[in-house]
Amino acid sequence: MPTLVDKPPEGSDWIHEIKYDGYRTQIVISGKKARAYTRRGLDWTKKYSRIVDAARDLGRDCHLEGEMIVQNENGRPDFNALRSDIEGGAGRRLILYAFDLLSLDGQDLRPRHCEERRALLSDLLGSPATSFPIHFSEAHDGPGSEFFAAVEKIDLEGIVSKKRNSPYRSGYTKAWLKVKTFTESEFVVLGYDTTPRGVRSLLVARERAGQLSYAGRVMVTLRGRKREAIWAQLEEHRSDRPALPELHHGKEVEWFAPGVNVRVRHLRGEETLRHATLLGLA
Repeated sequence: MPTLVDKPPEGSDWIHEIKYDGYRTQIVISGKKARAYTRRGLDWTKKYSRIVDAARDLGRDCHLEGEMIVQNENGRPDFNALRSDIEGGAGRRLILYAFDLLSLDGQDLRPRHCEERRALLSDLLGSPATSFPIHFSEAHDGPGSEFFAAVEKIDLEGIVSKKRNSPYRSGYTKAWLKVKTFTESEFVVLGYDTTPRGVRSLLVARERAGQLSYAGRVMVTLRGRKREAIWAQLEEHRSDRPALPELHHGKEVEWFAPGVNVRVRHLRGEETLRHATLLGLA
């Protein structure tokens, strides 16, 4: 698991890959059998049957890892489309971007250097036909800052930087680092946390198809007229606690009925808001 940092590392010891917005997945192939597992160890072989069948066609016993995605019409990962495809689309649009190879033909590759494992993975996948749904995740050898700027410019989620000589180890590591891009989104205000802990926060929700779902906390750092404008609108929407099952907060919250929407800057690709700051009214 890569460690989240504010900026990519520099120097020739690192390679940099696109961080795809999807589900981390491992495929294990043994003879004519193949299984697919989520990051938490759930067996999703049936959900990923298209990818599993393609992996079996590689004809080698191996254990590879990648990110499962669905691409939109512009070729960018679309997380909502991914969930929809898994739940109701029979996985017809799934693509696996493979980035690591843990074993091959019975040999444990985890102690080997990252670059060695990736070279073997590239050879294993070869140059597949366009329709083959398992792709090799290419790496960038140049400066990390330049690569991150390019990724941010085309609205991708971020990058993962890896030490060339790092072995594969389970758990969080600083040999793999991730840097995420920021985006701006609109949310519905549900409450204001009045707990005396320094910077106060809003509790906000996403609205999809007319339904609200709790999204997380947003730091309130605005001052002056922008802050006053938001508070003036919120005062008109005071209410009881919203009936959202995932909303578990104590008594020190002022609750509001939906009706005040705000703009928020936050890390891209996170279902629960992280590093979120209030920009103003939407």
